[in-house]
Amino acid sequence: MQRLADRVAVITGAASGIGLATARRFAAEGARVVVADLDETGGKAAAEEVGGLFVRTDVTAEDEVRGLFQTAWDTYGRLDIAFNNAGISPPDDDSILETGIEAWRRVQEVNLTSVYLCCKYAIPHMQAQGKGSIINTASFVARMGAATSQISYTASKGGVLAMSRELGVQFAREGIRVNALSPGPVNTPLLQELFAKDPERAARRLVHIPVGRFAEPEEIAAAAAFLASDDSSFITAAEFLVDGGISGAYVTPL
Repeated sequence: MQRLADRVAVITGAASGIGLATARRFAAEGARVVVADLDETGGKAAAEEVGGLFVRTDVTAEDEVRGLFQTAWDTYGRLDIAFNNAGISPPDDDSILETGIEAWRRVQEVNLTSVYLCCKYAIPHMQAQGKGSIINTASFVARMGAATSQISYTASKGGVLAMSRELGVQFAREGIRVNALSPGPVNTPLLQELFAKDPERAARRLVHIPVGRFAEPEEIAAAAAFLASDDSSFITAAEFLVDGGISGAYVTPL
């Protein structure tokens, strides 16, 4: 399929995991991809692989985010898709009783403030052309509670979900769609690192997924490609859950 032919997509956190899989999927569907990440080695390799452009970006720095979207516009003359995907889940984000204020703030800055900044500086370019699709990575944890908490991560993803809904409503009549993509647990380096340190935590999550496994990054990328394309042209201010049934489960299958 070439649903994204001649479109320009900016992807944050594109050097690995969901972002890298989505860069590959978008490029395969015809998009020109701007790879944004702090990881210069991984980011450059990703951009080279998909025939795109790498822009080293600290998504918590307003000037760098502004520059990212301006560079995409200056290079390609348009901005059709913003996949605001960068995020962290550090081990010091734990129970509210254990998580310090610095860990709380760091996660909020990367996971929530960065989405605010990316939307803030993507939308004016989309307004100029009268069309665009913004996809913000939230999470199934935005709608569920966990006894093994990552309190700042959970709160940040709830914020992403609420902000995406409001922006989708606000800019709908300008042709700009804004949706939240909420993955379940995904087999990425981030998750592998977290769960390798705590196998019990991994097991306690896996047992609740009806399909019996974690998602692969390519499955989330496929959902992002749908939301980026005109196949989802009547979908905005929505949450798109790709979670293997976890948020709908009361008792999982044997």
